[in-house]
Amino acid sequence: MAHLTVVPSDLAGFEKRAGIAAMCMAMALLPIGDAISKTLTGFATPFEVTVWRTLVQAAFFVPVAVILRHHLSGSLLSAASLVSALLIVTVSLSLVTAFASMPIATAIAIFFVEPLLLTLLAGPFLGEVPGPRRYAAVGVGLIGALVVIRPNFVEFGPVVLLPVLAALAYALNMIVMRKATRDRSALTFQFGASLSAGAIVLVAHLLASALGFERTAVSGLPGWVLWIVLAAGALAMVAFLAITFAFSKAEASLLAPFQYLEIVGATLVGYLVFGEIPDGMTLLGTAIILGSGVYVFYRERQREVEAATCQPIER
Repeated sequence: MAHLTVVPSDLAGFEKRAGIAAMCMAMALLPIGDAISKTLTGFATPFEVTVWRTLVQAAFFVPVAVILRHHLSGSLLSAASLVSALLIVTVSLSLVTAFASMPIATAIAIFFVEPLLLTLLAGPFLGEVPGPRRYAAVGVGLIGALVVIRPNFVEFGPVVLLPVLAALAYALNMIVMRKATRDRSALTFQFGASLSAGAIVLVAHLLASALGFERTAVSGLPGWVLWIVLAAGALAMVAFLAITFAFSKAEASLLAPFQYLEIVGATLVGYLVFGEIPDGMTLLGTAIILGSGVYVFYRERQREVEAATCQPIER
């Protein structure tokens, strides 16, 4: 009976493609959570929305961690998980606050300086120096994002700094996750970071209450608000777990262009939820973004094939 032999290079290629698939799934889920967050800011402050989402996300992680306990390995709580928690809270609070003041699509367009920041930071922090083709793909993807939505910095003023802050925090969090998952499982790290983030926002909320800041009366909210809060937390849990898995399987610079797929989801959410109909420039930009991601995937596959035959290929 013939036996199938798995070549290490084939296994590495499969893991990278699995990471890319997980990243694409996360990018499809994030815009839905963004739409829910924007809706919630009509009932509560951005800070309270961030607290709700973070606590529910941490709560959902508990049963997931129990079910997948055999995948837990390494320390649950560490300095890395605490730093990641602080960065996660910064990203959430910055974006939710921005969503309350500007269209989701505009905030996301500004936020998409993040993949470029990530590619640049991956070299000095992770030693993953991309070749000129990957740099070009990220640049093309960024151009596509700008074509989809042309943010007007003059119109929105200083609030545009919030998505930029979120982008920097997000890129740094990706670096932290990539390094931390070298000696622990992706599930362990994300679970620890989520628990830490929940503790941080809970303490912050209690402190705000003690200082006399006005709070939203939860009892006075419509019943469906609770359900969408639960949905937002669940979506965030699944998305960030998928992202953590992706970065444990593939290089940050390889995954960066695929993050632009969030623009596709944002366009669909804008149409289905807010009645925004994409124009020709939006469709063109989306095509550019998709093209850059497909090109990077193709180049990675070519590298695997040529590496297996010991032939050099330009990155």
